[in-house]
Amino acid sequence: MTRPAAHRCPPTPHAPSVSGDAARRRAGLMAAFGAYVFWGLSPVLYHLLGHVAPLEVMAHRIVWALLFALPLVVWFGQVRTLVTLLRQPRVLLVFTASALAVSINWLTFIYATGSGHKLDSSMGYYIFPLATVLLGAVVLGERPNARQGVAIGLAVLGVLVMLVGLGRLPWIALVLASSFGIYGLLRKIAPAEALVGFTLEVILLAPLAIGFLVWLHANGQGVLATGSTLDVTLVMVAGPATALPLLLFAMGARRLPLGTLGMLQYINPTLQFGMAVLIFDEPFTVIHTATFALVWAGVALYAIDPARLRRWAGRRGSRPAG
Repeated sequence: MTRPAAHRCPPTPHAPSVSGDAARRRAGLMAAFGAYVFWGLSPVLYHLLGHVAPLEVMAHRIVWALLFALPLVVWFGQVRTLVTLLRQPRVLLVFTASALAVSINWLTFIYATGSGHKLDSSMGYYIFPLATVLLGAVVLGERPNARQGVAIGLAVLGVLVMLVGLGRLPWIALVLASSFGIYGLLRKIAPAEALVGFTLEVILLAPLAIGFLVWLHANGQGVLATGSTLDVTLVMVAGPATALPLLLFAMGARRLPLGTLGMLQYINPTLQFGMAVLIFDEPFTVIHTATFALVWAGVALYAIDPARLRRWAGRRGSRPAG
């Protein structure tokens, strides 16, 4: 009589794949969180440079960002990709447009944070996701659903409240939201990863930036000619402070679902808002309260995941009463 063959359990999948995915998500979460915190705290840097002309600060930001990004392109073996893109006129045209859009965004942000308009800056980045939906509808013909339409309407109503109540249009918020939205649309069709694309943009902007800084220095003006050691250090730091969070964001975007990434983006304007009111003591009137309440309501409505709400409601309804 032969013994029955010993029962063998099927091989179990290796745990490292599961733990590896979890580690990848954690790394992505930390990277994205770091990028948004970095962006949210960046007004401190430009507040300290508030006595320097915004155009000069932006020129330094471009030059020092380029000097920071080029070694990274070499380090990550992306030189050939960058050179290939530089040889394609159609690609250069797209990146010239994206560089123009992001330079408008940078210049407006530098002006806002250096001249006491940090609340308007934070509002711009709250409105940005809604502006993206609106731009998609206008430019790409993407029809927003009813929920998104109401969210956009609430944000528009908030802008109108400020226009009527304070007698001024929050142009800083509108320029920041629209320029970054246009930048996002252009980068959507631009064939390049974040690092290479960013480097290409600052390469295109660098000749104007360098020429402007050389002209300032030749006339005995500007930070390099008359600024303190702290000023020179701060404008140099502006370059890495521009590139580093972008690289962290790209790392997070590759490892996280878009929904998670989208919710994390509100860290940036929330930090800007908190600093504007609590640290820099910008006036926050009843009109500001009404405006931000409408904008926040629109953002909350936009951020709601209807499927998740239905699942939550279903679980609630399935629970026994009492």
